[in-house]
Amino acid sequence: MDYLKTLRDLFAFMKNTRLSETQMRELQNQKLRALLHFVWERSAFYRHTFEEAGITEKQLDRLPLSAFPTIDKTILMEHFEELITIPGLNQEQLRKFDAENTADRRPYLGKYHVVHSSGSTGKPGYFIYDEAAWHTMLLGIIRGALWNMTILQILKLLAGRPRIIYIAATDGRYGGAMAVGDGIDGVGAKQMYLDIKTPLDDWIDSVHKFQPNIIIGYPSAIKILAEFVEDGKVQVQIKRVISCGEPLGSGLRKFLERSFKCPVINIYGASESLALGVETGTEDGMLLFDDLNIIEVENGVMYLTSLYNFAQPLIRYRLSDHLVLKEPMPGSPFSRAEILLGRNEDLLWFEDTAGRRDFLHPLAVEGFCIEGLLDYQFRQTAPDAFEMLAEAAFEERKPAIEAEILRQMKGILQGKHLGYVQFYVRFVDAILPNPETGKKSLIVSTIQTEMEEAV
Repeated sequence: MDYLKTLRDLFAFMKNTRLSETQMRELQNQKLRALLHFVWERSAFYRHTFEEAGITEKQLDRLPLSAFPTIDKTILMEHFEELITIPGLNQEQLRKFDAENTADRRPYLGKYHVVHSSGSTGKPGYFIYDEAAWHTMLLGIIRGALWNMTILQILKLLAGRPRIIYIAATDGRYGGAMAVGDGIDGVGAKQMYLDIKTPLDDWIDSVHKFQPNIIIGYPSAIKILAEFVEDGKVQVQIKRVISCGEPLGSGLRKFLERSFKCPVINIYGASESLALGVETGTEDGMLLFDDLNIIEVENGVMYLTSLYNFAQPLIRYRLSDHLVLKEPMPGSPFSRAEILLGRNEDLLWFEDTAGRRDFLHPLAVEGFCIEGLLDYQFRQTAPDAFEMLAEAAFEERKPAIEAEILRQMKGILQGKHLGYVQFYVRFVDAILPNPETGKKSLIVSTIQTEMEEAV
């Protein structure tokens, strides 16, 4: 990204925060109508589904969005080639690109940013952003990260070449890692990735050497760094903490604010649209980026319409998150919501015979894409042991699935210096969601130990 162009576009984009509610709705409607006409002309899938629903081209400018058909991830992946508007591109090409190239931020064919999404049949799925969509999304994320700062404050911050550390899963085509990296490049900052698979002993040395003044990452991982600060193991001067990738509870927010003595900003996003909203405090709720997306909630179900990604258009796409729309915040043109449910996993903490502790983060182990593996869940059974509950599509695939799981997990554990941890695979008929939340936890624990309470 070009530094001066990024700043120029960012400051122009920030003007949307000063629109009235009416102006925001008008902008949203203009973008929606342009998107609908575009997919009618360029996407065989949408044109067909619109016509099946009795929608004509003349109605695209006047029908409410609620009149259009909904889709979900299964439909998207089944009709990938018909839905996207990039001629000749298909999922097999993307899988080959993903498998044969080192996971980095390099776009496919130099112009398509590929975000990996774990598949339901052992094959990964992908979300595609062209250069225009990626740039717009990055502006949304940068705006959110610098929320409540004036242009002069932003210029002063960036003039000092901030040193930004990103603590998360960084060794795959994760949308967050790719967006953060490109966004940091775009504002001319220095950056360091700290992968959650890195042994904890290495965290302290890395942070001491880099001396970050901005932290971005999973709140559960930032919490560990905050505990190091509280214990005096790490000394840092942090100007801003930016949480992403997981829900941020009010208790953890207060802890991070106290530990780092700075504002904590929470960015809300998904692979389907990496810039969905921003939360600056629990009392304000989540402000949704209405100039980038339309979020609908019907009977507790959340639907996304991305207004900026014309390469892989998502119109009334069902997301698994649950939110409740709230009354608008006075003086803000953005919709406001309360995020009820989302990714909120525990860490798997282990302890060896010498009392040394380290962890596995759920996002470090969620990328298993094995043919015939339908679903899985990790269950801790002892301070130095855990098992993987696996659901297989076919009985005859179980031996191959188990062998591949064991191979991959062995590498992860060795990389974290957790070779002493015992790991098993147990096949089950089905892995069911939590009846209270409707969502499946990736990690559950069956033990209650002093070690867990210390975490």
